[in-house]
Amino acid sequence: MVANVAYCQPCDFVVYETLPFQAVSVESYNFNGNMFAVFAQPYTGICTVYLWDHTEMVFKKHYNITCEWEEFPQHFVRIQGIDSSRILKPNYVETFQLEGEWFFAVADGSKAGLTTLYRRNSNGFYSYQSLHPWHRDTHLDFLEVDGTPWLILSSASQPPIVYKWNRVLRQFEIHGHLPDAIDVWMVKHFHVNGVLHLCLTRFIGDSRVMRWEGQQFVEVQAVPSRGSKAALPFSVAGRLYLAMGSDYSFSRVYLWDSAAQRFQPFQELNVRGPRAFSLLSVDSKDLLLAASFKGNTLAYQHQVLDLSAK
Repeated sequence: MVANVAYCQPCDFVVYETLPFQAVSVESYNFNGNMFAVFAQPYTGICTVYLWDHTEMVFKKHYNITCEWEEFPQHFVRIQGIDSSRILKPNYVETFQLEGEWFFAVADGSKAGLTTLYRRNSNGFYSYQSLHPWHRDTHLDFLEVDGTPWLILSSASQPPIVYKWNRVLRQFEIHGHLPDAIDVWMVKHFHVNGVLHLCLTRFIGDSRVMRWEGQQFVEVQAVPSRGSKAALPFSVAGRLYLAMGSDYSFSRVYLWDSAAQRFQPFQELNVRGPRAFSLLSVDSKDLLLAASFKGNTLAYQHQVLDLSAK
């Protein structure tokens, strides 16, 4: 939810911390009062957990992942492998809870791959439903539309596919495609004053913002995004932003204009080849993590200058 406010206070994203490695993904989470960030590093072949230091106010390397979480000494250790004959080139993993059970879906980017839904039982996660074979899938987004669970699957070979959850069969069924959407790398949903929107990120051409009109999604804006493989809609201090990466030029942050009902250019970010963004709040700081494929990974701080006393 984003408030319909006037942005009278100046604000900015400034580099807060530089992490000297390349990364293709970043996920942040809070556990037992501690803030963690996990980075997948393509040139080392490992995922590394960083822990926020509440004293020095920076992220510090905690350890390299081996896979499942243990309480002591607070590490992930491996408990399960995923069928390598089914998942050949995992591009993205979407985790969600549905009807009281935990699932995750893996978008497979291989020409011979099979995007698959997994369900958790008492022993681990096991394949539950095959979704989409042989289409070089890139991304998945789980959301609810008018109370019904949906999965939107992006693909390098066709427009994003919409899956709807069938409560009787307890499976996802193909509902259709997003209209007039080609070369979409990623789909992310967000809400503006309770209204569902989608951001369709494209590597070639403009990205698109779409709004749910009750029966279908309708385009409301084209957003320049040449060379983008990462985007994140996020809210900070009553403002709605859209971070849009670029491999060819500066990445950009857009700010939602409540009057015009669209994103307006806000700021350029000098991060090379971003592949993922993650927002976290810790110790009264709002930080935007940008995982870079071609340079240093960066943490930007959102700063708001209070001019009310002047």
